[in-house]
Amino acid sequence: MKRSLVLAPEVAAALRDGGAVVALESTLITHGLPYPASVETAWAMEAAVRASGAVPATIAILAGRITVGLTRAEIDYLAQRPLGAVRKCSRRDLPIAVARGEDGATTVAGTMIVAAAAGIPIFATGGIGGVHRGAPFDVSADLLELGRTPVAVVCAGAKAILDLPATAEVLETQGVPLVGLGTDTLPAFYSRSSGLPVDVNVATVTEVAAIIAAAHRLAAQHGILVVVPVPVADELPAASIEGAIQQATREALAGGVSGKRVTPFLLKRVAELTRGESRRANTALLINNAGIAGQIAVELAGMK
Repeated sequence: MKRSLVLAPEVAAALRDGGAVVALESTLITHGLPYPASVETAWAMEAAVRASGAVPATIAILAGRITVGLTRAEIDYLAQRPLGAVRKCSRRDLPIAVARGEDGATTVAGTMIVAAAAGIPIFATGGIGGVHRGAPFDVSADLLELGRTPVAVVCAGAKAILDLPATAEVLETQGVPLVGLGTDTLPAFYSRSSGLPVDVNVATVTEVAAIIAAAHRLAAQHGILVVVPVPVADELPAASIEGAIQQATREALAGGVSGKRVTPFLLKRVAELTRGESRRANTALLINNAGIAGQIAVELAGMK
C-alpha cells in the first residue's frame, strides 16, 4: 500500500525527518457532523495538533487516490459532497474505492491501516466503534483492526451509543491494551467514566509515549487504545444522555436502520434529543483528543 499513498509535502517531510505526525480520520467530515460544523471541527483538530508541535495528517481517498494530509480546500470539498457520494471506507472498502476512482472517507479502521502504511504511529479520533446494543454479533471492524494494526489510537473510549461492556470484552480478546490518561476507568464518550476498568492509569503523555515506544521495540502487531475523558466543562450527565441513546436506539430498530447507517442515525438523533448538547460534547472531545495526541507524538519523536 505504501507505494499507493499520496503524501502531502509537509507530512512527507516530517516523516522523513523523524518528526511528530498525527493521523486524523475523515468520516467525521462526511458522515459524523453536519456542514459547516464538520469543516470547522476538522480545522480545529488540525490546529490543536499544530499547537502541540506536531503535523496533522487528515486521511481520505480522493478520486481513488489514498491521500495522507488534506488541504483545507480538499476538506471543504469532501464536506460538501452530496449525501451518499463519498464511500465510508473501512478495511473492506479501500480496494473498492481505489479501483473505482471514488471519493472515500476513512473510518477508525481505515485510518489505522493507512497510517500504519505511511509510518504514522498515532491517530486521534472521537470514539471508536464497538459492539452494537442488542446485536452482539454486530462488531465494528475498528475492534479487529486494533487487534492487528500497530497504531496508537487516542480517543474518548467507544461511542456511548454502543454496548460498552461487550466492547471492552472484545478489546481484551484482541489483546489491545487500554491505557487511561488521567483515568482508571474507560470513558463513556459524552461522560467521563463508564465504570469499566482500564489496564493502566498513567498521569502524563510521556508515560503514554513510553508504552507506545515499548510496543514498537517488542514489534507488537496490535494497536494501543489511549483513552482520555471528555473535558469536565463539556461532560454530559450519564443519566440524561442514556435516556436519549435508548430512545434513539428504539427508533432505529423500529425504522429498520441497519449496517453503516446505524451510527450516523443514532448520533444525529441523540443530538436532536439533547438539543445539540451531545454534538457540543462530541466536538470538544475531538479537539481535546487531537491536541493530546499531538503532545504524545512529540514525546514519541523525541524518544526516537
